[in-house]
Amino acid sequence: MHIDHLLAGILRAGAAVAALVMLLILFFLLYESWPVLTELSVFRFVTDTSWHPLERAYNLMPMLSGTLLASMGALMLAVPLGMASALFIVFFAPTHLATLYGRLIELLAGIPSVVFGFWGLTTLVPLINEWHPPGASLLAGILVLTLMILPMITLTAYTALAAVPEELFRNAAALGLSRWGMISGVALPAARTGITAGIILAAARALGETMAVLMVAGNVVQYPESIFDPIRTLAANIALEMAYAMGDHRAVLFVSGLLLMLLVMALSAVAGLLEKHHHA
Repeated sequence: MHIDHLLAGILRAGAAVAALVMLLILFFLLYESWPVLTELSVFRFVTDTSWHPLERAYNLMPMLSGTLLASMGALMLAVPLGMASALFIVFFAPTHLATLYGRLIELLAGIPSVVFGFWGLTTLVPLINEWHPPGASLLAGILVLTLMILPMITLTAYTALAAVPEELFRNAAALGLSRWGMISGVALPAARTGITAGIILAAARALGETMAVLMVAGNVVQYPESIFDPIRTLAANIALEMAYAMGDHRAVLFVSGLLLMLLVMALSAVAGLLEKHHHA
């Protein structure tokens, strides 16, 4: 009983530290952003002519749109591929093949983002350039992000599906359900919370990814008219300009970081609402 109390205390302390770190990061971003949030109208981040900090033009919308388009495009590709991979591992692959395939996905998850960016820059961008110049584009960013978030979606979906109680499948088999009937009627509904959490984590990773997207997306501040146009994301903009930014320019970069943080918090809130709706 004493050990149970000790363990509970350690876990509470760990949870409190994690929450405190999150709040400190949010406070730090607000503190650094506050000068421009109070001096400039927030609407200027939307209505300014473009992003030219030296001319005091701070329109963040082209970079926000590039961030959202790249992330949503990557999710549209990675979610079905990741779900197919997880279902293959759990329900269709022989044991030895499932183990090998799972190890390969884990290896893919461990590759540093700069390696994905290096591969995209030297291989993917030239291929896209042959198809439709300039090559460094929204499409290249989407494809690289897809490869980066695919393992996260696959592994979380696999874990959620593998945790479904075996008796549910035995009951479904006794009712004469086919394999697909068991997957769609039993496994996916039972694992929905875990799968949703994995997708939310992958979306947050895609929103915040910096180096790989910076290397392949072209880094032009504009609204893309097609998937072959270059874009610049908020995270890439921070990485490119933070080293020499001063004054309002520096503070607006912190506003960009705050905006990314709020997007991730919104994703977390959506996940919580979906979980409550599922339990209801």
